[in-house]
Amino acid sequence: MEFRTIVDIPKPNFQIAPCERMLFVGSCFADRMGKRFADEKFRTVVNPYGVMYNPVSIRHTIERLYAENEKPVFDTAVLTLGTNHVYVEKSTGEVVDNCQKRPANLFEERELTVEECTEELQKCCQLLKAANPHIRIILTLSPIRYAKYGYHGSQLSKATLLLAIESIYYSQFSYFPAYEIVNDELRDYRFYETDMLHPSEQAVEYIYERFADTFFSDETKQFLKEWHPIKQVLQHKPFHPDSTAYRDLMDKTMLKVAELSKKYPNFAL
Repeated sequence: MEFRTIVDIPKPNFQIAPCERMLFVGSCFADRMGKRFADEKFRTVVNPYGVMYNPVSIRHTIERLYAENEKPVFDTAVLTLGTNHVYVEKSTGEVVDNCQKRPANLFEERELTVEECTEELQKCCQLLKAANPHIRIILTLSPIRYAKYGYHGSQLSKATLLLAIESIYYSQFSYFPAYEIVNDELRDYRFYETDMLHPSEQAVEYIYERFADTFFSDETKQFLKEWHPIKQVLQHKPFHPDSTAYRDLMDKTMLKVAELSKKYPNFAL
């Protein structure tokens, strides 16, 4: 007897290699997932200009990243959409990414349409592919609900983003159903933080595991098996760091690090 519904995730037509160059841009959920990937030694850039919730601000991040750097190249980009709500500066008519603590009366809030969200995501794709025509782009929808919109309003916002994703992802993006996993698999409040809105560490770990099962190559999974015991030793805080036993353990561990670096050239501590 099955006591929960499992979200089916179709296998993509690509796989993520060990220590790939990855870009994470989007909501605070992107921050948490990006940190998890950094811990596993993927070469990550995570929200370089802060958390971005809507498609316009995500585009702004990508534009700024390429404008201020020498065209950084990524193998995979993960864009995590949070909301279709944006803040527009009244004097310029421009969407702002951060109000920078200026008076609220300088801005007005509005909602992007499905068509506007679709257009912004297509622009993100064009920017990323201009730097690397072979980049793989994965879209996710943040599972975090926005109580300030009201729960019905939050659902409408998510639905708008899902419709935009649905209209384009088959040809230009892959879609990873983080939102659906939390809502359809992890229905219990024990999978949330104390605010009852943000996924718990356990939930984020489960989502990471589903992502790994979906996108990681066999070589990546093998690398992680070899990396994890080394990581545990490096993260351990010894009671007697000057002891002979601990020095011997670290010497052996660093030899394993050197071996891993030879086997996986992109690996680095």
